Amino acid sequence: MTLRSLKLVLAYDGTDFSGWQVQPGLPTIQGTLASAIGRLTGENVLPQGSGRTDAGVHALAQVATFATTSPIPVENWEKALNGTLPAAIRVLSVEETPPDFHARKSAKAKTYEYRMFRGPICPPFDARYVWHYPYPLDEGAMIAAASVVEGEHDFTSFAAVDPEKRSGDGAEGGEARSNVRRIYSSSWQRRGDDLVYTVRGSGFLHHMVRNLVGTFILLGKGTTNREGMRKILEARDRSTAGATAPASGLFLVNVEYGAFGRL
Repeated sequence: MTLRSLKLVLAYDGTDFSGWQVQPGLPTIQGTLASAIGRLTGENVLPQGSGRTDAGVHALAQVATFATTSPIPVENWEKALNGTLPAAIRVLSVEETPPDFHARKSAKAKTYEYRMFRGPICPPFDARYVWHYPYPLDEGAMIAAASVVEGEHDFTSFAAVDPEKRSGDGAEGGEARSNVRRIYSSSWQRRGDDLVYTVRGSGFLHHMVRNLVGTFILLGKGTTNREGMRKILEARDRSTAGATAPASGLFLVNVEYGAFGRL
């Protein structure tokens, strides 16, 4: 049998899942996807994602790869998997890849969005996908200071303090120990009642985006300013930064690759 490597693009509502990574006795995206593939092929596979989103974090275009000897035609995988997976996880596309393509290791950049609902009453249909924050904020100051984190920096001040030393806002794999990342763009903008933070970078540390959002809140409240934000970044000390923003507002929006697999 011929071994093929397949690349999936997934969207999911992470609210009811304990993150991407498989965990014994807990519902996860990776575990649910592995079970669906197993039911179709009879194979025991563990699909690899572009990153490990945390519990409650969502994805608009997560990328996963796995190897299979199944003869199922590529064009049939999308319908077959969506007929097996729960409604909270959808396969958007499937394609065959070169054997050396890897969802995480081949990734060149990722984009995340964080959505805050600023209205006084959050619609119940939006509540799972935003952080409801109706309190006063100087949004102009937050927008003006967003670019402070652009460039290559040590983001220790915005990394989760955990024993695993995972790199990934839930977004990266666990082997990299350096906290240096390059941020290509960082911006806040209003979209109706939503205040949205968009950040694109080479990679993200565990909780990094949510910790950035929590720190920008300090700036919006007047607790710190643009220069203070810069000092927090330079301090390389998690205790100097803001609280971790809730997972509900965070979305993995896009994963970029090289010549093959660019989204």
